[in-house]
Formats: sequence, structure tokens, C-alpha cells
Amino acid sequence: MTKSKTLATSLLSLSAAALLAVCAAGGAQAAPASPQDVSPQNGGQVAIQSVDGSNAADYWTADRMRAAVPGDVLAAKALQRGNTSSAAAVEKGSSTKITGKAGKGKTVLHVDENPVSHIGKVFFTMGGSNYVCSGNSVVSNNKSTVSTAGHCVNEGPGAFATNFVFVPAYLDGAAPYGKWAAKALYAPTQWSSAGDMQYDTGFAVVSQLNGQSLADVVGSSGVQFNAARGLTYKSYGYPAAAPFNGQSLVSCTGPASDDPYNPQFNTQGIPCDMTGGSSGGPWFIGTSSNGYQNSINSYGYSGAPSKVMYGPYWGSVIQQAYSSASSAN
Repeated sequence: MTKSKTLATSLLSLSAAALLAVCAAGGAQAAPASPQDVSPQNGGQVAIQSVDGSNAADYWTADRMRAAVPGDVLAAKALQRGNTSSAAAVEKGSSTKITGKAGKGKTVLHVDENPVSHIGKVFFTMGGSNYVCSGNSVVSNNKSTVSTAGHCVNEGPGAFATNFVFVPAYLDGAAPYGKWAAKALYAPTQWSSAGDMQYDTGFAVVSQLNGQSLADVVGSSGVQFNAARGLTYKSYGYPAAAPFNGQSLVSCTGPASDDPYNPQFNTQGIPCDMTGGSSGGPWFIGTSSNGYQNSINSYGYSGAPSKVMYGPYWGSVIQQAYSSASSAN
């Protein structure tokens, strides 16, 4: 298929603690951080960090993966700061699509919620603690690009992650397609320098594994930017907080509506009870994982009257971050 789509008060009183999160203690000893080398591109709107992934796959043992803290806690300070921000301008641009491709001859495991080959968990170290989020293989020129939440690649604002790996089709500690180590991380500078919730999306470029590129092994989703608002989405993730355990994939489906509590975030939400650990999981337009990806799981409010998962609007700024990651060597 050949298309082109481009790829987490009365309620202002909801504090940063309202963010979907599990606040357990951090992980084991982390690998040393690689030297910071953040470079602005595309008019200074994309921050890039090269990372040393040579030992990342070995670092993430099954025990460390199970013990990793859901990364949603990392968005808390940005959520709290954003509560007092002024309203942001709504992005407008031309709709852009980039079509993905299916993996060749790949089958999925059969569990209550079937794994999807191109959707998985991301594991990383930040501030000396080990964290887990969700992610997705997206179509790219390098066949090696993973989408996730901005707070799963960068503190927002602050340091970039280390020990970053993507584990597609993760199930109960197993990595059926291997652990794909990042060699570079990408985020809008609005996230990396200010933690602006409007731009809570990040991308990782992973190294080849056993001489193969990620998309050739697991497939890749098409992506779309500057789409209409209010579409119906199906989102996926690996929630870890009760009643979930983070060991299998779950999904939510529903029509999107604007965040009524913090409209300055320009985000949309769908009915969903996913918890911490689902951050960065993909949102697909429509009702299946075959649609174009158009957002990610970003945050939710634990004290709200209804359970909703919010995701950033994928406009031109996030498209630039995607384009930079997609074209990287």
C-alpha cells in the first residue's frame, strides 16, 4: 500500500499527582550517560541527542524490565507548570500522510490481548532511575524510527534518556523480536527546553539488530500530521498501574474531544482507563492498528469524573521532529 501519512482548577486544583503514574522507587544502577550533544535543526525546533546503545540491550534484563517505573511520572512537572500557562495558538497546516508497510511473514503471539508486532515497550534510564513507556515502529526513510511520548525521551525540560531500548511485541518479560537500542533521540525543542505538554512526543532512531532494520522485521505504521480534530481513534499501550501489570498490550477506542481542564495544551482525549506505563503508546485513526498513527498516550486526570487519556495534536512542529528522525542515518 502506498500512502503518505506522517507520524502519551475546579480541575486546575488537580495537581501534577493527577497525572497517570506509578510513583514506585527507581531502578538499578544505570549505565553512564553519553555526553550531551543536542543540536537544533529545522529552524531550531528539533532537539537531537546521540546515545551510546552498545550495552543497552544487555542492561535490560527481564528483572529490570519488570521493575521499571512507569514513565508517566516524568510528565508531572510539565503538567503542573502548564496549568498556569496562557492559551496556545492552535496549529494549522496541510494534512500530510506517509504510508507504512507490513512486516514480512510475521505472526503475533496469542494472548488475551494479542501482541502487535510493531507496537511495544520502551525502557530507559533517566536521573539514575529505570523507566518504562510504550512505543511504536513508524514508517521512515531509515526503517528504524520509533514513536513515543516526549517525556519518555527527555525530562522536559532537562536531560535526555540513556539505556533506551524498544521491545516490540513485549509479553511477560519476553522480547520475541529482540531489544532494539537507540542511537539517537529526537524531541521538539518546545518539549526539551520547556516541557510544553502541547508537544509531548518524541522519536528514537534505533540501530540495526542482527543486520536487519526494525521496519523490515516488525513492520511500520503510517503516520499523519495536521489531521482534522475530533476523529475516532484506537490507542494502544502497556499500562502497569493497578488493575494492570504492564505485561501485556491493551487498547482503547473512541471519539476524540478537547481537554476541558487545560485547553492551552491543545490536546484531545478519548475514553480510556489505561494507567501509568501506557505513555507513548500510539493512537491510530480509526478502529485498528492498521490506521495511520496521529498521536500518543500523554496524560490523564485521576480525579476527573470520567476516565480519559489525552494525546498531543500532531501538527507541523511534531512533524518536523518526525522528519528529522526519519531521515537520520
